[in-house]
Amino acid sequence: MDGGGAGRAHALGRVIAMVNDKGGVGKTSLVANLAGQLAAADYRCLVVDLNRQANLADDLGYRDDEDDDQGAGLVLSILTESPLTPVEDVRPGLDVVPGGARLADLVPLMVSRLQERGRAAFDVLAEVLAPTAEPYDVVFVDCPPESTILTDLALTAARWIVMPTKSDVGGLVGMRLVAERFAVARERNPDLALLGAVLFATGTRSRRVHAELRGAVAAAFGGHSPLFATVIRHAERSAQDARRLGRLAHELELEVAAQPAWWASLRAGSTATPRLSTAAAGVAADYRDLGVELLTLLRAAEESTTGRDVEAM
Repeated sequence: MDGGGAGRAHALGRVIAMVNDKGGVGKTSLVANLAGQLAAADYRCLVVDLNRQANLADDLGYRDDEDDDQGAGLVLSILTESPLTPVEDVRPGLDVVPGGARLADLVPLMVSRLQERGRAAFDVLAEVLAPTAEPYDVVFVDCPPESTILTDLALTAARWIVMPTKSDVGGLVGMRLVAERFAVARERNPDLALLGAVLFATGTRSRRVHAELRGAVAAAFGGHSPLFATVIRHAERSAQDARRLGRLAHELELEVAAQPAWWASLRAGSTATPRLSTAAAGVAADYRDLGVELLTLLRAAEESTTGRDVEAM
């Protein structure tokens, strides 16, 4: 990135863009649950929501709260080129820069700046995020589907890409479109790299599906095919419970463990309250495994980069 210097590169060193051009492949669920799991493990996390639908507000339970500005603060920061101001402690240790309907104002703003500055205009998210990102252990950017301008903002600010997909054609097509944006973004952000692809909401862990996905990633990214070993299982009722209640998978896991047995509820006549799906425990375990794998890959990549830098001196 031009003009940012080593300080900005260091501040953005653990910015992860969660991106796939296809909607419904788990981007927001992954961001919310990974950030929530890491925060619960005493990592300080920031989430930047670039999605106009702002489903993150539902997953984290702050929809229509006084701090839910629908993305107005994020737009103002980019308009004035001033540091982002997160909403603090949406969960202990987890801060959020909300998205929402006001992000629609970003597109015409960026079109105007592109006409004035060319692709250097996309540096702005990196510039306003860097001073805010410094104290955080991990920063996630939840990217919207089918918005090349907002995706390019994220990819120019990020150090890493994590790419969720389902084992269907739509998710893989969206992944190929991301690969095209990736190549363009690296003109401004040469340090950008793919940390890995994640198979989301699938009913199988078969080697065949993994092999097909690995081949698709390799084809899209020129032979580079990192794939997370952890798969997030398909659990529709748990996903519905999570979004309805504004709970994360590990929070639902605790509530499921605390709810009375079905027969006790029936005997007490409390059948009006929907029971939580017991699948939440399995989903929470998947997210825990994915969080550990993510941190392990980050450390390995950072150590490899540091080693190359030392050798170059």
